[in-house]
Amino acid sequence: MPENSELRASVGRDSSSAAIDSRELRNACGRFATGITVVTTELDGDVHGMTANAFMSVSLDPPLLVISVGHKAALHEKLQQTGRYAISILRHDQEDYSSHFAGWPVEGLEILFERRHGYPVLPNALAYFVCTVVDAHPAGDHTLYIGQVEYLEHVDGEPVLFYGGTYRQMAPSQG
Repeated sequence: MPENSELRASVGRDSSSAAIDSRELRNACGRFATGITVVTTELDGDVHGMTANAFMSVSLDPPLLVISVGHKAALHEKLQQTGRYAISILRHDQEDYSSHFAGWPVEGLEILFERRHGYPVLPNALAYFVCTVVDAHPAGDHTLYIGQVEYLEHVDGEPVLFYGGTYRQMAPSQG
């Protein structure tokens, strides 16, 4: 355990989850820089999407990815119905897509989906994955959807990052 009294003071004595303020948890987790993805699915010919930075690789063999979707998100129910999703990892100049699919519509933003392996994705992203849901785990107020990768594609480029509640850009290391 670190000898940092500030750190120990912020942890508290009560180990129950009720002792953890959700805003403080969000602020602390915001200190972990993440990329931004838009997760899409299609139901009855309509494309549905949401911004997500809760995305990770779970396994290389078999190839599995996980996304975390809030129970209140419209996409939660849609994924239960479709059993498939696509992920577009956003490029540094695609913040507008992130905002739009996070529920803050961007005036004048035209969204024209492309198709990869038959599924809708955003154009010019850094990477694409198309997945079939192979497992779902309720976890608190979210569900973890584990998807087996059916298709992937990627290009070099700079990602949009999210850190401390704001979008950021990568900078070269000074070392």
